[in-house]
Amino acid sequence: MDKTYLRTKYEAGRDYDAYLATGNDKQRESWKSVYDRAHLTGEQQTLVKSFNRTMHVIGLSGIWCGDCVQQLPLVQRIAEANAEKVHIRYLDRDEHIDLQQQVRINGGNRVPVLLFMAEDFELLGWFGDRALSRYRAVAARQLGPSCPLPGAPMPADELAATVQDWVDQFERAHLILRLSPRLRQKYED
Repeated sequence: MDKTYLRTKYEAGRDYDAYLATGNDKQRESWKSVYDRAHLTGEQQTLVKSFNRTMHVIGLSGIWCGDCVQQLPLVQRIAEANAEKVHIRYLDRDEHIDLQQQVRINGGNRVPVLLFMAEDFELLGWFGDRALSRYRAVAARQLGPSCPLPGAPMPADELAATVQDWVDQFERAHLILRLSPRLRQKYED
């Protein structure tokens, strides 16, 4: 994907609060409930605060999506842990179907999908639909729809494991930035 295209998409995105405002009262309450339960450990906060390269992130989502409700408030907590370097904007999947079609998973328009980019919007990679811990938990339960209803409670151990999965993805993106020859040359480090 072209970095000019990605920059345009990022700039069209909304911050977390503006994105949540697009939902109805029940949807906003579901997102708030997960956000209020989501916290980074001290070790996770220290790691995210240590990021010294700017990264832009697009969170492709659906305000109505159960997996988005269960994961993107966690992602927001990660971004808030280093708001100086981690900049995230949220896009509605259906409003940005052109981007969604470029990041399809197993032939489907799945969300959430996070696109990680460098400071100049060069694509680092994208990751999505469910973190590994989410997949393990859903597979273990083997009941109900594949996408739980927004607001369905997530057990605390699953929440903690899913936070760690997403922290790992952010750390991966930061290490790509930190070890990038072009950025190391630019910053002489």
